[in-house]
Amino acid sequence: MATTIRRSKRIGDAFYRGSVGLLLVCCVVFLLAPLVVVIALSFDGRSYLGSFPPTSLSLQWYHRFFNTDLYMNGLWTSLRVSVLSVSISLTTGVAAAVGLHYAKFPGRNLLLSFFLAPLIVPTVVIGSSLLLFLGAIDITNGLVRLVAGHVLITLPYCIRTTLAALRNLPPSFIEVAMSLGARPWSTFWTVTFPLIKRGIVAGGIFSFAMSLDDVTVSLFLVEAPYYTLPVALLTEMRANFDLTIAAVGAMLAVVTACLIFLLDRIVGIDRLFGRGVYRNN
Repeated sequence: MATTIRRSKRIGDAFYRGSVGLLLVCCVVFLLAPLVVVIALSFDGRSYLGSFPPTSLSLQWYHRFFNTDLYMNGLWTSLRVSVLSVSISLTTGVAAAVGLHYAKFPGRNLLLSFFLAPLIVPTVVIGSSLLLFLGAIDITNGLVRLVAGHVLITLPYCIRTTLAALRNLPPSFIEVAMSLGARPWSTFWTVTFPLIKRGIVAGGIFSFAMSLDDVTVSLFLVEAPYYTLPVALLTEMRANFDLTIAAVGAMLAVVTACLIFLLDRIVGIDRLFGRGVYRNN
């Protein structure tokens, strides 16, 4: 009887492990299959969108991307907006995170929720509200409006990753530095900043990826000649759909994979999302 029960448990455990493994494989295939199709179609040698897989291979769509002014202007604007918005978000986000972490005052949690609100507010609401606000204060420059919008959506990532690093930083490190006569500003740059810089870099990488990929907020704020690459792709899809979009999608996928690899090498994905940025051994 006992042997039969143990055999049944082993069969049940094997069935459970097999079911979970099959579910994971299905999820991976579901997530990666569209990406594989897009990358394969980006090398399609035909001049039209035909059946899959491609019957011939070519780099014509990549060549068209790099030789189309619409895409190049959008790419240049996207890079400028991303660099400017990430720089502003990192500066203000680190300052806000340090202040929220060390300062104790009424309404602190409410203020933190206010800073993180763009993570849960629909981007359509953010874009339309920001358009009305900037119009009311007479800011019409497209680049300025795009940078303002991208700062709004990237700032929460900088604050969250910096706070995660600060919360895992032992307070004794700061207390020792202060007891040895270091001023608060000197303590931050010589003790705190080196220990939380991985969290800051992680926030910068997340922010850059979000800014480069944003469509909804940018769609409300663009103005000729300032438009981002995703907006240029959306405009071209409506007017002239071809596989140049697949080539751009493949390149963005490679850039995203490189950013994730860089994030894993600098911070560690498991440390960032599982055990925090700093771990006291």
